[in-house]
Amino acid sequence: MRDLLSLRMRQPPEPPRRRGATSLEPDRQPFNPLGVIWGWLLTLPWLQVTLGLAVLVLAGLVPWATGSALNALDRPIVDVEVKGDLKGLDKKQLRADLGNLVGRSFFATDLEDVKHQVEREPWVESAAVRRVWPDRLAIDIREERPLAYWNDGELIGRSGHVFRPANPEVAGSLPHLSGPEGRAEEVVSVARKMADKLHDRNIGFAGLTLEKRGAWTLKLANGIEVALGRDQVESRFDRFMTVYQQRLASRADEVERIDARYTNGVAVRWKTLEKAPEKNS
Repeated sequence: MRDLLSLRMRQPPEPPRRRGATSLEPDRQPFNPLGVIWGWLLTLPWLQVTLGLAVLVLAGLVPWATGSALNALDRPIVDVEVKGDLKGLDKKQLRADLGNLVGRSFFATDLEDVKHQVEREPWVESAAVRRVWPDRLAIDIREERPLAYWNDGELIGRSGHVFRPANPEVAGSLPHLSGPEGRAEEVVSVARKMADKLHDRNIGFAGLTLEKRGAWTLKLANGIEVALGRDQVESRFDRFMTVYQQRLASRADEVERIDARYTNGVAVRWKTLEKAPEKNS
């Protein structure tokens, strides 16, 4: 009896139980991947997902539908119309040059390529190309407006662009400018200043030359040449203007050349030496 009591007393005491808790262990459920996926799907914003998928489908269908519609409406080009106030360009010849466009696809023809092709013509300053339904192209051309002849066979447009057409004589009566390659803009700038001053005094301007060594020569509408040299060109020009108006304008038909490179006054070469030999003025 004592031994049994002793054994019972030696057993370790049971741990205290928390109130309201059970000593039974929870049952472990087996892992279910389908259930996890289904739970994740239930958390998705299905309205937004549906709208997104619809947008993607439509984005894929629009190019297909557009391409199908264009193919159904497409026709070969049958005519190219050239518009613009043209003097140097021959409309008939230009249309003939663009004859390779006839028969091409109305929608597939690259208008930028056509624009570049037209603008390669020397007389064309700019061109605008547009489609005219159902089967024509219209080309609006702005032609170069020549300001002066440049060197041999070239023209300078009012924009300062130098171009060489096959028919420069179409430009009519214009001043003749000349100078080294790449200096057209400089020559035009000086010529404009001189032409404005001459015009204010009723003296015609015919041309201006810049030589490679830098010397300037002015030509008046009455045929008189004026040598201005390389230095102090503006002051020499002003001095020439003063002397010309005071002493030479009344005898301009007798003057062949005026040299304004002198420090004081100018030298005059007369057309008839017996009538008036060369002298300083």
